[in-house]
Amino acid sequence: MMAAGVLVALDGGNSKTDAAVVTTGGDLLATVRGGGFRPQSAGLDAALDALAAVIAAALRDAGAPPGDVVHLAAYMANVDLPDEEERLEKLLLARGAAPGVAVGNDTFALLRSAVTEGWGVAVVCGAGINCAGVAPDGRTARFPSLGSHTGDWGGGGELGRAALWHAIRGEDGRGPETALTGAVAAHFGVDRAIDVGLGIHLGEVGEGRLTGLAPVLCDVAEAGDPVARGVVFRLAEEVAILGSVALRRLGLLDVPADVVLGGGVLAARRPLLLDAVAERYAAAAPHARLLVPEDPPLLGAALLALDHVSAPPPAHETLRTAFRGR
Repeated sequence: MMAAGVLVALDGGNSKTDAAVVTTGGDLLATVRGGGFRPQSAGLDAALDALAAVIAAALRDAGAPPGDVVHLAAYMANVDLPDEEERLEKLLLARGAAPGVAVGNDTFALLRSAVTEGWGVAVVCGAGINCAGVAPDGRTARFPSLGSHTGDWGGGGELGRAALWHAIRGEDGRGPETALTGAVAAHFGVDRAIDVGLGIHLGEVGEGRLTGLAPVLCDVAEAGDPVARGVVFRLAEEVAILGSVALRRLGLLDVPADVVLGGGVLAARRPLLLDAVAERYAAAAPHARLLVPEDPPLLGAALLALDHVSAPPPAHETLRTAFRGR
């Protein structure tokens, strides 16, 4: 029997955490946004306190007391390994967030937001890059996605670092001339690209600000700069490799299957990048159906919460309609 009460869903990224409060019938009571989930840099206790604050704000907006929560579904960036998911789940249970808690990587929420069948592959390209897939029989495929030391390349942070690297080398003669040199300097309001690098070294510029260069790089690439275009094409290759390898692991490479593209970099729908991604999937996984959903990953987290309490299909449709109404 489906439990009474309310469900809380979380979609947590590096820069923000979105929360929703939903009834078990699929009615959307409230959504709120809080700060990012960064346990590696902020510390686990501080990250958990921030999640608690977001949950409390969402419940206040919904007019629901904490005791009404029957399940919490938390789909978070920076929770990349099964052991990390299990640990966070236990910590949230210990804090009394809900009597039932499910934790997963945010890639699964992106996938659930876009596919009604519940299976397929999702590639998230936000501050970092990640990929996960689910087969029709429930098998999963995923990657550690912890950075270059686990074989990863891509995301807004990587694009920003590449933009600065090429900008400086184009400026001092170690690399080809590129419009990135002037664009990077202008973005940071300095005279030279090297001033940004020196600012990072001296602690005057936070390295996290390099993520803001991702759209700058795309602008320069779309204007025709060959150096910037090369970086965009490298990212497209990574997005295609991740998805096609996941499809192959799940036995879905030779059948029609959805590949959902999300995260800030891909959701921006930059034409040069998406066209390059499509070209590479056409070669590596020609049966893949590429989707860039309009619905937010928070919807996917809320749908997964409904799944966990065995809500009937009409509840899922009610919830999708409510999100689209907002």
